[in-house]
Amino acid sequence: METFLGALDFLRDNPGLIWEKVLQHLQLSAAAIGVALLIAIPTGVILGHLHKGSFLAINAANIGRALPSLALISIGLGLLGVGFVNVMVAMVILAVPPLITNAYVAVDQVDPDAVEAARGMGMRPIQVLTKVELPLALPLVFAGIRTAVVYVIATGTLAAIAGGGGLGDIIFNQPSYRLAGVVAGSMVIAALAFAAEGLFAVLQRGLTPKGIRGGKRPTEVLLGPPANEPAANVGV
Repeated sequence: METFLGALDFLRDNPGLIWEKVLQHLQLSAAAIGVALLIAIPTGVILGHLHKGSFLAINAANIGRALPSLALISIGLGLLGVGFVNVMVAMVILAVPPLITNAYVAVDQVDPDAVEAARGMGMRPIQVLTKVELPLALPLVFAGIRTAVVYVIATGTLAAIAGGGGLGDIIFNQPSYRLAGVVAGSMVIAALAFAAEGLFAVLQRGLTPKGIRGGKRPTEVLLGPPANEPAANVGV
C-alpha cells in the first residue's frame, strides 16, 4: 500500500515529466502501428480476397509471435543504431502478425453467398472487395488492430533500452526515480493500454455497418489451415 501511495505522489509531483514521456511513448506507438497497418492490412485483405496465401499469413503470425522484441531491438542496434527507428522497426514486427492474420481471415471467410450475389449483380472484383467483403470483414479486422495497438503500447517500454524514449525511461531507471517512479510509470502504461482498447472499441462500433453489429467482441484470430489446404504446423 505504501508503494502504491508513493506512486500516486510521484504522479502528482512530476506531471511535466510524465506528460513528456507519455507523448514520446505515443509517438513511437503511433509510428509503429501506422507502418504496420500500411504493410499488413493491404497484404491480408488482398490474400483473403484471392483466397490464397494462407501459408504466408500463418507463418507471418507464427514468426512474429516467436521473435522476442528485446532480441529484435538488440539486433537492430548493430544495423540501425540507437534511437527511435530501431525500436519502431521492432514494434512494427510485433504488430504485423495480428494485423495480417485478422485481415486475411476476415476477408477470406466472408459469406460466399453474399459474394456470389454481388457478382451476379454485375459487380467487378474491386467492387466486390470494397462494397461487400471489406464492410463485412471490418469487425474482425478492427479486432486485429486493437490487439496490435495494445501489444505495441505495452511493449514500447523497451524503447528505453535503445534510447527510444518513452515511459520506459522511468520504469528502467529505478536508481533515479526509485520504486515509486517505476510503479507510477507502469500504472500509466496500463492506463494507456486500457484507453487505447476503449478508443478502438468505439471506433470499431462506429465504423461497423449496423446490420452486422453483434453483442460479442470479435477477438484476434489464431489462424489454422483452411479446410481445402494441407495442414501446417501452426503455433499459437
